[in-house]
Amino acid sequence: MRVPCVMRWPGTIPAGVTCSEVCTTMDLMPTFAGLAGTQPPQDRTIDGHDILPILRGDGGAASPYRAFYYYHMEQLHAVRSGRWKLHVPVENRRTFHGEQIEIGDGLLFDLDSDPGETTNVYDQHPDVVAELMALAEQARGELGDTGRQGSGFRPAGHYPDPTPRVLE
Repeated sequence: MRVPCVMRWPGTIPAGVTCSEVCTTMDLMPTFAGLAGTQPPQDRTIDGHDILPILRGDGGAASPYRAFYYYHMEQLHAVRSGRWKLHVPVENRRTFHGEQIEIGDGLLFDLDSDPGETTNVYDQHPDVVAELMALAEQARGELGDTGRQGSGFRPAGHYPDPTPRVLE
């Protein structure tokens, strides 16, 4: 999952710079809180991080994520750490790049050389698979997975009885 983000802040964010560090929209609230001279709420877990050093292009600024987890609803689908992304076996997997994927198939990609995730290198890197599976188990222990609630489970935000808003 790669989504472009364009930011402009003359004198703070260097112009014309590209960054490949893993960041997410979850990082915006803690970053904006820091810029405002305050902190995110301390009475709950906040999943994002202050990424201002990355935005400023500070030397050595790196992603705050040792691992990044890809969930769909409450089901863990993949874990990324550095250059590696492991798609964990999941229930009800339908297709991957248009191909049927059987439950239990291992999918590991080297995102540095294959950002489009076209070449499965699962069998060539059992040590990486083991490391990422251990990270997946940590996520399952904290955040949960289908049929398993983690110790730090946080439900998605919900607004009761939402109504659409339109401009007239």
